[in-house]
Amino acid sequence: MPTDGNRLARGYTGKSQMKRRTFLEYLVGVALVPLQALSQEAKVMWGSIAKITLLPGKRGEMIAILKESAADMPGCLSYVVAKDVADENAIWVTEVWDSKSSHDASLSSPVVKSAMSRGKPIISNFEQIAETNPVWGLGLPGAKAS
Repeated sequence: MPTDGNRLARGYTGKSQMKRRTFLEYLVGVALVPLQALSQEAKVMWGSIAKITLLPGKRGEMIAILKESAADMPGCLSYVVAKDVADENAIWVTEVWDSKSSHDASLSSPVVKSAMSRGKPIISNFEQIAETNPVWGLGLPGAKAS
């Protein structure tokens, strides 16, 4: 009979012997649980909040440009364009992406490049208020309404 220190190493549990292969599969499974949790935590959503001020009378045109360019962007989880209630020439854009790399990749898409070239002449000021790491929001992965 092995000593207590050798039981686990030899695959013994109690009085029965566990097959070596089963024991190794168990160890691998136990070891992967923390790795899976870390990989889920490592995938951090990325967000941006920006204020765009437009030339007088161009807000509707810019909203139309953004609506066209925001459709079907891989990795985009939420894209909200809102009118500023205090400034008739300003809009707010709030974005949530599955990652910063997805956002960065979108900037090289033909649709987004076209939108930027069409929008640039009518923008008087672009201010990125904040970069964020969203943690919860209705409609976002992992969010449940309660």
